[in-house]
Amino acid sequence: MPEKKCKEQRTKINAFACRRIQLMRYSARQQRPCFFLSPNVQTMPTEGIAKAKVLVESLPYLREFSGKTLVIKYGGHAMVDEELKKNFALDVILMQYIGINPVIVHGGGPQINRFLDKMQVKPSYVQGMRVTDGETMDVVEMVLVGKVNKEIVGLINHFGGKAVGLSGRDGDLVQAVKMTLHAKPNAENRPPELIDIGRVGEVTRVNAEVLRTLQQSDFIPVIAPVGVGEDGQAFNINADLVAGAIAAELRALKLILLTDVAGVKNSLDELISTIYRDQIDDLIEAGVIQGGMIPKVNCCKAALDGGVAKAHIIDGRQEHAILLEIFTRKGVGTELVA
Repeated sequence: MPEKKCKEQRTKINAFACRRIQLMRYSARQQRPCFFLSPNVQTMPTEGIAKAKVLVESLPYLREFSGKTLVIKYGGHAMVDEELKKNFALDVILMQYIGINPVIVHGGGPQINRFLDKMQVKPSYVQGMRVTDGETMDVVEMVLVGKVNKEIVGLINHFGGKAVGLSGRDGDLVQAVKMTLHAKPNAENRPPELIDIGRVGEVTRVNAEVLRTLQQSDFIPVIAPVGVGEDGQAFNINADLVAGAIAAELRALKLILLTDVAGVKNSLDELISTIYRDQIDDLIEAGVIQGGMIPKVNCCKAALDGGVAKAHIIDGRQEHAILLEIFTRKGVGTELVA
């Protein structure tokens, strides 16, 4: 073989060997298999293809949701389990990075009960509402605003987000009046009896300017459901109701309620994927929607009436439940539409 041709062959072999070593080193750094070590054998990563398909499926939703506001009621087991808490924070950060404006309203009932238990105070409820005297209101505000809210904000910021904690008293964000409940009448001609449940409020107005100012500066508002009355008095308000009122005031594209159930189920215990606004009352009357699901569905109904495009009730115990609900065709919960 001529010397010149041998030299060219050695150069090709050396180049191939160097390329092979580079790929092996790169593969080791990435801690994944190298798929192109042989010029004749190439293996396609099936996991990567599956992820690519998910991204392609989500593209129409990314376009639709960019620049829009989503209000998320954060509660249930997703606030307790450490891995779910981390997933929630990452999901919210991802939404902001792709142009969605998330607004978070959180609960904290179990945390309040644990604190009351240490004080040897037994919680009391009427029609699902916590009876809130002055002492209990102090505990509610301390736990929700001083502890739970700061933990959520800290977690989001820890993973690279920009979150700001608020209560409804900040900037008169959530204005409220005292809620009155009526006992069920015992006799047909007897007027219903009023029940005093203390400093429990219902939303009268939301100061959306506070939230829009934060959104313009790319902050994620995290709101504790404590409202303020005309005299500056604090009110304990159901977090679902606060989330619904804020979603309506912001004309949010979606209201999402994280719960500890899969969604609304029919009499066969099958998940109902879609419920229309005009079906809600009939489903309640038929007993399909019952118990603790009734106030959640009514909250969604009020949000739809206030201009929200869609409401979702989803299982917060499932990893990345929010992303699966809004970025996939099938979703993972029940959507309610006008």
